Formats: sequence, structure tokens, C-alpha cells
Amino acid sequence: MTNVAELQRIVGQDWVITRREQMESYLLDETAPIVRPEPASNVVVAKPASSDEISRILKLANREKTPVYPRGGGTGLCGGAIPTQDGIVLSLERLDKVEEVDKENLMVVAQAGVTLEQLLKAVEDADLFFPPHPGDEGAQLGGLVACNAGGTRAVKYGVIRNYVKGLEVVLPTGEIINMGGKLLKNNTGLDLMHLLIDSEGILGIITKVVFRLYPRFAGTATLLISYDDRHAAINAVPKILQSGVIPLALEYVERDAVDISAEYLGLKWPASQGSAYLIAIVTGASEDDVYSQCEQISEVCQKYDALDTLIAERREEQSDILKIRSEMYSALKSRIADITDAAVPPAEIANLMDTIDDIALKFDTQIITFGHAADGNLHSHFMLELHQRGLLEEVKQEIYRAVANLGGVVTAEHGIG
Repeated sequence: MTNVAELQRIVGQDWVITRREQMESYLLDETAPIVRPEPASNVVVAKPASSDEISRILKLANREKTPVYPRGGGTGLCGGAIPTQDGIVLSLERLDKVEEVDKENLMVVAQAGVTLEQLLKAVEDADLFFPPHPGDEGAQLGGLVACNAGGTRAVKYGVIRNYVKGLEVVLPTGEIINMGGKLLKNNTGLDLMHLLIDSEGILGIITKVVFRLYPRFAGTATLLISYDDRHAAINAVPKILQSGVIPLALEYVERDAVDISAEYLGLKWPASQGSAYLIAIVTGASEDDVYSQCEQISEVCQKYDALDTLIAERREEQSDILKIRSEMYSALKSRIADITDAAVPPAEIANLMDTIDDIALKFDTQIITFGHAADGNLHSHFMLELHQRGLLEEVKQEIYRAVANLGGVVTAEHGIG
């Protein structure tokens, strides 16, 4: 049984929640409800405001053998933040300060409860650029690091791990440690910091992060490239990269997902032709640089059987295309039982999607798949009726076997929960 009185002494009475009706939002994440684990019945939510308070909570939990569940923004898709046993949900929401944007060293220091949205604003106000963008800007920095979040920009800039230069962490014993700093090089022994990254909260609670920044780019454009065959679209991806142009993002979508998302948002998909699409975001040091890259991509795609290439230069056009892509999960959420996060070698994407189509046909169901073309990372969405027919797990296992046979892994960015 959690010592509520002691928790209240540590963080203050106003920052401990014991009534179930007041903590419902702390017991869930964005995992599809059908597969989301049930939260335990005897849970307390604590909201510390400092590393010291977190340290004292962990020492208390150790003493009483009480499970602790670190919680960020609750945007995860695999149930990692859900308290499945009686214990303490430790919310980091009060650690919400961007402490420093260092323009000289191109670094930002921020507490773990800062949201991605807050970080991006602080960095943009300093005319700098934080490359990773995992998608949901309500995600908190501690969670992004703990899950090594990816997203659409990984093709050019990599994942969160590539930007973490320093961490403050509270270990399960309550010890507070600092690793790294505003350093581009650090070769002093075992790299324990990178063991903490992607540990999903099991090795310690991240309380502060130092991220590397970059200068802000001057221009951007979005290309929408239409195909009538997925193999032609996927085959164009390595050709684009081999041309020397590395887009900020290079996404693959198909008509079924596009139509659902566009209807959900009340927007119109600008491409009238095709059933398979590449979305490329290009950035550059100048508008001329951006235009040159767009032309280069367009030429490559036309050479490899594209039906049409639309270059969206106006902010409104870009916004509509990217919104339709970014809101696909939201548009599908009420219809689906689960989502996968598999990754295969990028050249195998079309083969995996063909196999997924065969599996859908075998089980007489619809599986909507899209994802990050240049990364080989696909998200398959399974309809509710599969669960109702008792076939969801069997279908997922068939896809996982196909992924393994293609040299892939079952999760690329969501984690294991």
C-alpha cells in the first residue's frame, strides 16, 4: 500500500491525486482501446516539481517495494505509461521549464516535462532548428528520450538519440546522476547515457535533457508524387536518395488512407491521379536551393514512372498535404483494433505491403498501411471487426513472421511498452 501521507509531505498535498475520478487521464495513453492494458485499481498519482522530489519518491517506493510508473505526455502507442499493478504514477508535468537556449553552442537545456511544442517554440524564437519531429507535439521530452522517438524526419536527421548530448537522471535507488553536457565529443569510457536512451523508464527517470540544435533553414517545399503502382513508388525512393537530395521527410501513403483522413479533416487531396503516393519535404539554405532540389526529385520520379509531380510552395498547400498525412492515425483511431510499427530494409517495403495485402485477402479484412518510405518503417492498421472475429492476434503474427523473413523488426519507433 502506497504511503500517501509521505507522498504528500514530499510534493505537497495539492500534487497528490488519490480519487479515481480525478486521475482517469493519468491511467491511459494513446494505445488502441481494444489492446490497451487495464490500469490497476489501487493507484496514486504524484506530481513532483524537482529531481530532488523524484529522488525522495523513489527512495520511498524502494523502501515499500511499490512499483513506480513514470509518465510524460501520455502519447505512447504501446501502453508503456499505464500502471498495470498497484503503485505510483509519477507525472513529470511540473518539470516544464526550457532552462536555456544556447545560441553559441547550438544547444538547448530543458526539463523532462517540457512538451515538444514548447521546445519547438523556444528554439524557433531563437531562430534555430530542432530536427526530430515524432508527430504528437504534446509528447514530453523525457518520454521522447526514454522511447528514442523517431518520426518523419529520421531519413535526413535520424532519431532522438542522435540529438541527446546530456541527461540528468534519477536512478531507481534515488541517486541523481548527470551524464554528458554541451559536448560534441565525449569518449570517456562506457556510454551509459545511450543505455538510458530507449530504456522506456526501466533504468531511471529522465529529469533534464541537453539537445543539440542546428541553424534554421531558409526555405521549404512539399512535393506530392503520384503513382499507379506501389512498386514504382517504392523503387523511386533509393533513386531520389542516390541523386544527392536527402529530403527532410519522405513518406509513403495509399489512396485508402488518404481518402479517410481527408474526409475526417474536411480537406481535399490535391492529387487527382494515382493510388500510391510519395510525399517529400525539401528544405534548403535559400528558395533557389529548394527549387533546385524539387526539380531534381521531380526529374528522378518522372524517369521512374511517376504519373504526376505536384510542388506545393505555398504554406496553405503544404499544410493541407501534411495535415492529411499527419492526421491519418487520428482519422482511423475509432475504426481500428491495433496498429503495428514494423521496419524492414527500405527496398523491401513494397514486398511487405504485397504480403500484407495477401494476408488481408486470406482473412477477408482490410489492413490500411502507410509509413516512412526511406526508413522502411510501416504502420499497419487493423479494423475492429478482426478483433470481433477473434482473428486479430493471428493476423498480427502472420505479419510479424513476414517482417522477420524480410530481415525486419516488429517495432521501429513506438517501443515495446
